Amino acid sequence: MPSRNGKTQQDAIALLTSDHETVRDLLAQMDDTTSRAAKKRVELMTKIAREVRIHSRIEEEIFYPAYKDAAKTQEDRKLFFEAQEEHGIVYLVLPALEEADPASDEFAAKAKVLKDLIEHHADEEEDEMFPRAKKLLGKDRLTELGEELRMRKEELQTEMGGERAGRGSRSRESASR
Repeated sequence: MPSRNGKTQQDAIALLTSDHETVRDLLAQMDDTTSRAAKKRVELMTKIAREVRIHSRIEEEIFYPAYKDAAKTQEDRKLFFEAQEEHGIVYLVLPALEEADPASDEFAAKAKVLKDLIEHHADEEEDEMFPRAKKLLGKDRLTELGEELRMRKEELQTEMGGERAGRGSRSRESASR
């Protein structure tokens, strides 16, 4: 089904899963770098930070509240709170990685921790939260949420377009919620 701008609509789960794949790919590229590829690491880190911050914001602002409102069981609520907490941990690791020397072993270690955190988080959402969201929210609501997510993502991409990923973003504000 086309959206208002003529693009094919993705439901919320398809959009969020696509974001996960983008970040997984960037993290895998980062994992393949060595300390001699400092410039490449900086480029990848900038892309990763931007993608993660935008994705986290749209989840926190739109998807998670809808999921929480629809939650019926203690397990549903547990998945919501775990996802929120995992975002908080990413908000701690990401700035530390951005501050590390990209040619250092410290950078490689922090990048590995970030990769592990994000992969765990994405896998948990895809394997547990998203299947529950399909049942709780239904196809029509997920399609509506997908459009809301897409529009907010475009706004954030525009906002963050001119700044270096991470610097001056709301990641630290989000972490303090």
